[in-house]
Amino acid sequence: MGGLFYRDVYPFIDVPRVAVVPDRFFEENLRKIYLTDTTLRDGQQGWRPFTVEECERIYELLVDIGRAVRSTEVFVYTEKDREVVKRLLSYGYEYPKVIGWIRATLSDLQLVIDSRLEEAVILASISDYHIKYKFNAPRDVVLNKYLDVVEKALSHGIAPRVSLEDITRADIEGVVIPFVKKLLNLSEKYGVTVKIKLPDTLGVGLPFYEVPLPRSIPRIVKAIRDAGVDPENIEFHAHNDLGLAVANQLAAWLYGAGGANCTLLGIGERAGNCPLEVMAVHYAGIKSSNDVNLKALPRILDLFEKMGYRTVDHYPIVGRNAFRTKAGIHVDGLMKNPEVYLPFDPMKVLGKPYSVAITPYSGRAAIVLWVRNYLGYNGISKDDPRVIAIYNDIVDYFNKTNRVEPLTDEEIANFVKKHMPELFKK
Repeated sequence: MGGLFYRDVYPFIDVPRVAVVPDRFFEENLRKIYLTDTTLRDGQQGWRPFTVEECERIYELLVDIGRAVRSTEVFVYTEKDREVVKRLLSYGYEYPKVIGWIRATLSDLQLVIDSRLEEAVILASISDYHIKYKFNAPRDVVLNKYLDVVEKALSHGIAPRVSLEDITRADIEGVVIPFVKKLLNLSEKYGVTVKIKLPDTLGVGLPFYEVPLPRSIPRIVKAIRDAGVDPENIEFHAHNDLGLAVANQLAAWLYGAGGANCTLLGIGERAGNCPLEVMAVHYAGIKSSNDVNLKALPRILDLFEKMGYRTVDHYPIVGRNAFRTKAGIHVDGLMKNPEVYLPFDPMKVLGKPYSVAITPYSGRAAIVLWVRNYLGYNGISKDDPRVIAIYNDIVDYFNKTNRVEPLTDEEIANFVKKHMPELFKK
């Protein structure tokens, strides 16, 4: 029996492929995409300060995720920050490159120089909301201050990554583009690449070209491209206040912002940032590359839970429910063919098996699947009298106890052992 399964898009043994309508502009842009990390910067200030050792563990995990993660941002302000910089540099890894993050002040820049970092994000708040209310100074005064710090960095051979804070509320044509062109002139003067970082600081950007500036992420990125900046030197930093961080980041990639600035688990200010583990899966779907190790992703949750962080069970990719089903109709579909309710084989892609959580709504098929997955026994069906008895006991238990949480594996084992003790004999 035939069928249309789109195997070129949904191979199942790998992540779904991302294809675009044939267009040289988009194809060229997607060839230049990469990931960057700001967990040790935005993640740390968005959740809690990390110890030096925790910063090392996070960095080691980023290294394991692969060369697709080009850089990681760090603070340089405190003694602890500078110890972190020293230790991370001592690893000697090419990727992720350790880069500083500073405000646009000469005193902050001196900290980068003293730390012997080769690159630094320089915060250049660009919207009038920031220029008027934070600095209470004319535009030209504020922008010239930024340029002075950038030029000083260039004179020391430090590559600036100029972060145009709040760009989705900025005057793109009147302020941003003229400022970017001045940055490019300085880059040419000193022979050091200046990168442009585009933070959607309040998460108000939209992923549609049809939306006018300044909310359209595609239009912002294209404007920066048209000003003469190569995609590899444009980085987009998404916030998730309106729930569009991933969508906006994908749109930024498509229109020519090569870098996706993310955090592990999306931890960051307010509603958080774009989650690196989700973008790593999309990266693999776009590039089909071996420079990202998706099997390292489940360790993110393990690491942060040891640090005291708690995430919701239904978190994408690495959450406990990401590949665990409760609904009986889903379980029945999984029994017939896992492709019915899985976008890819999580065991092959992530090293993480799919599983079942049993409640009264899971049905008898859930018991069969649990027995298969946890006990390795395939000799029963959902119509087996023993399965029916197990299911009836479970329903009766939930009715009597008014329990609302799914059964643990240990509890399920006890129900199964009562009716199928032979499966537990050594």
